[in-house]
Amino acid sequence: MIDLHYWPTPNGHKITLFLEEAGLPYTIHPVNMGQGEQFKPDFLKIAPNNRMPAIVDHEPADGGEPISVFESGAILLYLANKIGRFFGPEQRDKIVQMQWLMWQMGGLGPMAGQNHHFNRYAPEQIPYAQKRYIDETNRLYGVLDRQLAGKPFVGGEAYSIADMAIYPWIVPYEAQGQNLDDFAHVKRWFEAVGARPGTVRAYAKGEEVRPGNPAMTDEQKKVLFGQTAAVTKG
Repeated sequence: MIDLHYWPTPNGHKITLFLEEAGLPYTIHPVNMGQGEQFKPDFLKIAPNNRMPAIVDHEPADGGEPISVFESGAILLYLANKIGRFFGPEQRDKIVQMQWLMWQMGGLGPMAGQNHHFNRYAPEQIPYAQKRYIDETNRLYGVLDRQLAGKPFVGGEAYSIADMAIYPWIVPYEAQGQNLDDFAHVKRWFEAVGARPGTVRAYAKGEEVRPGNPAMTDEQKKVLFGQTAAVTKG
């Protein structure tokens, strides 16, 4: 059994995508970030960066004590190696898939995240910042579009953790100021991944945890965007 500490954000969705595809038993423990639950001492023991998702695997492959893992990319790698699926099968496949996982972790996620912040959550409109991150998101969509030309999935022929990492960051493409009609290969891939039964089930889990995905209040924004070392020391 795996405990998943989760909130339905792009990074949270990555892990439910994997768990639903793999059919692994898991229990969701909601981490309501707008209420500051990510700062609770018990949570910080498994997620020292004050962020979800995080997991605790009570049945690790080595048969030893439970293993906790934080950071969504690390969780995907851990789970894929645990069950021997969605990462590979050959070393060359793993290299490609790992590169695109890192591309999402270091590029698409942070840039789209700043796009979301300045265009959806910032208390003041800063045109330069808005354009900067919309344009960079657009550039990254172009990179992904070229990678998907002539192949069904990001890493090649097989659905992998690379797809699971990237897909949730494409879901809010309209809010990012992007048009999928400009990226034919991304659009085809996006529709195919979205139609997978595992994807449908994963997003249904998110709806159960946070029905309707309501807009954040000003108080919740203060909790999320007012974090300093003093606030997060736990």
